Amino acid sequence: MNEPQITSNSIVLTPQAQKQIVKILAKEPQGSFLRISVSGGGCSGFSYEYNIVREKPNEDDMKLGEPETIVLIDALSQEFMLGSEIDFINDLSGQSFQINNPNAVASCGCGSSFAV
Repeated sequence: MNEPQITSNSIVLTPQAQKQIVKILAKEPQGSFLRISVSGGGCSGFSYEYNIVREKPNEDDMKLGEPETIVLIDALSQEFMLGSEIDFINDLSGQSFQINNPNAVASCGCGSSFAV
C-alpha cells in the first residue's frame, strides 16, 4: 500500500522526498527548513535551488510537510511549480531530488534546468 503524498496548493511532496528531507534536517540545527526556489539561469532558462535555511517563513511561503513544516517555497517560485511533484530518486545513477514539473516545456539533458 502506498503512503499518502503531502500536498499543498497542487505541489506534491512524495513520501520518499519527505523521508530524505527529514534525514537531512536531522543533522541541522533545530528550526531549519529546506527552501526550494526557482531562479533564472541554467541551459534551459530556469533552475531549481535547494537551500537549508534557519529563517522564519514568509507569510506567502508555501509550507509542505506539516505539522513539521520542512519545505518552504516562495510565492514567485510557486507560480512556476504549481502542479509539480517533488520526489527523491535513489537508483543506479545516484541519489537526487527530482521535480516533475508539468509546466516545463523543455529541460536540459542533465535535468537541472527547465523552460516554461
